[in-house]
Amino acid sequence: MRPFQKNQSLREYSTFGIGGAARYFTEVTSIEELQEVLLYCHQNALPFHALGKGSNSLFDDRGFDGLVILNKIAFYEVEENLVSVGAGFSFSLLGVKTARLCLGGLEFASGIPASVGGAIFMNAGANGVETCDTLIETTFVNERGELEVLPRSGITFAYRQSSFHEKKGMIAGAKFLLTPYSVARKKQLEIIAYRQKTQPYGDKSCGCVFRNPEGQSAGALIDACGLKGKKIGGAQVSNLHANFIINKEGATTQNILELSQYVKESVKNSTGIELEIEIKIIPYQKKE
Repeated sequence: MRPFQKNQSLREYSTFGIGGAARYFTEVTSIEELQEVLLYCHQNALPFHALGKGSNSLFDDRGFDGLVILNKIAFYEVEENLVSVGAGFSFSLLGVKTARLCLGGLEFASGIPASVGGAIFMNAGANGVETCDTLIETTFVNERGELEVLPRSGITFAYRQSSFHEKKGMIAGAKFLLTPYSVARKKQLEIIAYRQKTQPYGDKSCGCVFRNPEGQSAGALIDACGLKGKKIGGAQVSNLHANFIINKEGATTQNILELSQYVKESVKNSTGIELEIEIKIIPYQKKE
């Protein structure tokens, strides 16, 4: 097992560009390494946090008082319609590569700044499609370093939710069963072009901050309240897409949280609708 780094800044591992330092930090590039690290954490009662692309994580301004494990398990294999991929592989790149092979089902992944593991964990989705739709198997390493192979039927998914939220360990790999689709590449390019036009790709953000209420668009509700451009400290509601909060000028975690709360209260007061935050807020000290 490679030595842990100490006091590693987490800003560079978050798409928000926000966060203090991790007490310990390491990366794993194989399932065997992940098993070894998680077993060590279990034996030494060391709290850990799984990290992929950091696109849905808001770290505390103080950092994380434990071990942050960067998942770099990035194997990629295709056999006819079956795709086997490591949890640390780029979800966006997976959407591009499979579309180029004229395989349909993951075109929506293009432009989503997540790892495969993160996309499964959050059941990422767009354009009426979700990660779980083509997933057939997940490889998981539990907190004791034991390998679990879970079929799709053994995992519960909902809107931006999965049963992995309740499991202690880390996703290591997955298998997707896709469908031959001659225009997959064309569809994937249309999706990424639309995202680049309607979302603030050039800014530091964590993607959509709030879940869409049933039958509603969180972005439209926030926009209707006139909140585009609203700032608290260095945090700002995007002028391009109201469900994005961006790190405009050295924002802190507290700035993001205060602005999120302001938006939530404004929408509730104006419409009666209670928005639910989608981004994962990582506390300094993890509660077991």
